[in-house]
Amino acid sequence: MTTEVHPHVELLACTPDAGTIVASAAKLCYSDADINDLVNKMSGSDTDRFLDKLTAMGHLSPIEHATFTFGVEGVSRAFLAQITRHRIASFSVKSQRYVNAENFNYVTPPAIAALGEEARARYAAQMEQMSRWYAEWNEALGNKGESSNEDARFVLPNAAETKLIVTMNARELMHFFTLRCCNRAQWEIREVAWQMFALAFRKAPYLFRCCGPSCLRGACSEGRMCCGRSAEVRARYEELTKE
Repeated sequence: MTTEVHPHVELLACTPDAGTIVASAAKLCYSDADINDLVNKMSGSDTDRFLDKLTAMGHLSPIEHATFTFGVEGVSRAFLAQITRHRIASFSVKSQRYVNAENFNYVTPPAIAALGEEARARYAAQMEQMSRWYAEWNEALGNKGESSNEDARFVLPNAAETKLIVTMNARELMHFFTLRCCNRAQWEIREVAWQMFALAFRKAPYLFRCCGPSCLRGACSEGRMCCGRSAEVRARYEELTKE
């Protein structure tokens, strides 16, 4: 039986003392001191001040020394096609060749759910039908595991759940949050981006306190395509970043 799931993100690992590492790397560019001395002499106030200076100067390459690894599940194959467009990242994804997908989990778009219980039940029934088609083709192909899974999967929908582990450096995450926390982003990747932002901010607020859509820092960059809901975006940011 197929099961409905929802996006869920966990922070699996990140660079310890990320702010200190980034600030030390930046300071090294302008100092002839030993590296260990630079790192050991960095205090909390030094770190905050230097990170602010980096951002103001646009000297962002040192920020790439900090990395964050997330576990993402409850997302669709449609989501996978979007997030892998962010090429400065590493991805490990659940395989539809090696893992049998009969009775797959699936994602329901909120717009379909909003149509009511009848529409939601019809959508769920369609997922069940595709699960049956998958099983029929797997059987017709001999239930040979990888070799039959790889062709039976062609009847699976974009709604089918996938799971992945993704690693990005902090600079790429900043770019990711600018694009994908925006209301113009598709709803699923936007939800995942906000979850990732909340986790990263709690671990390294000094790196991510100025991150998010452009409307958090001034005018919307979308021009005529602006959603007109910047107050809503700011409210969500404030809720996620409050003490």
